Amino acid sequence: MAKPAIQTESRPITEEADFLQIKSIDHIHFYVGNAKHAMYYWWKGFGFKPTAYSGLETKNRDSMSYVLESGKIRFVVSSAYTPTHEIASHHLVHGDGVKSIALEVGNVEKAWKETTARGGKSAWAPREEKDSNGIYRTSAIYTYGETLHIFVDRSDYNGAFAPGFKPIEYEANPTGLAAIDHVVGNVQLGKMNTWVNYYHQVMGFRQLLHFDDKDISTEYSALMSKVMENGNGRVKFPINEPAEGKKKSQIEEYLDYYLTPGVQHIAMSTGNILTTITELRKRGIEFLRVPDTYYEILPDRVGKIDEDLKAIHEQGVLVDRDDEGYLLQIFSRPIQDRPTMFIEVIQRHGARGFGKGNFKALFESIELEQENRGNL
Repeated sequence: MAKPAIQTESRPITEEADFLQIKSIDHIHFYVGNAKHAMYYWWKGFGFKPTAYSGLETKNRDSMSYVLESGKIRFVVSSAYTPTHEIASHHLVHGDGVKSIALEVGNVEKAWKETTARGGKSAWAPREEKDSNGIYRTSAIYTYGETLHIFVDRSDYNGAFAPGFKPIEYEANPTGLAAIDHVVGNVQLGKMNTWVNYYHQVMGFRQLLHFDDKDISTEYSALMSKVMENGNGRVKFPINEPAEGKKKSQIEEYLDYYLTPGVQHIAMSTGNILTTITELRKRGIEFLRVPDTYYEILPDRVGKIDEDLKAIHEQGVLVDRDDEGYLLQIFSRPIQDRPTMFIEVIQRHGARGFGKGNFKALFESIELEQENRGNL
């Protein structure tokens, strides 16, 4: 597990040091028990298009991988052929989960040198992979738990995804999922500020928002969260930790089943959340429901919005407003056997927040799910 950097400088956490110059989230890599099944789930359930494959047919004797894309989102799902492979070991401990969040940068060597000099733990030094399509450059560091941040430069690579992959052609019916809005990490009690400092000192992120246990709590459980973002605001990583409560929080439940810190959920944006959620429900994707009473006070709480309130109620979509606009969001049930990772779908109308006004209702619906699982 990574040993995070400890903040030693006196500069405020809001000060920006955007030395990484991150262009985007290049891809998110899942380690799973069966890559073919996971590919089918994202393809048929969420409307992602499979675009590349690596396996025995591409001379990969260790693992099978599929690349899937929707809008600007790129996921990779991988499983091992043998029980001794690192993917199999990861899956044995964690179940299906995110192994790495890859960030596109202009210079992977500079990114690695800067972050490791600032206290980041190296996963691998800058390296090049080559084939007839060019050069694919990466380096990597550890973040919370066993999760990696991979720095990617594909400016000199024109292949399907990376060396060892071949393009594949699948017809897909998209659901409107367009981009990654944010990726949330769960860490242990008392470790949130450690990882906030890590992202600030090691990666040059700044703190955008802070929610404490007064903001995110119910009668039974609570959590605390701080949102870190990079200099251009394209990459946002909220960090959650549990807070003291009468019963087990969703963060504690996650840690009990994932066994280490890790990615709790991925938020994906859409231009029309009602159309997207209607289609996802048709395909069997399950979402949390908040009590109907939530919608009785919604018009007075959020004011005028463009969407039809009846349709919002029918689909179980949540709405919140901040000084810059409003947002609509909804959260899936866990997407694997263990009650660990889930998906958020979000549509922003100017709002930069994360749905603070929805926290209580959302927590209550999550606690009902926990109670049904016997884990509250």
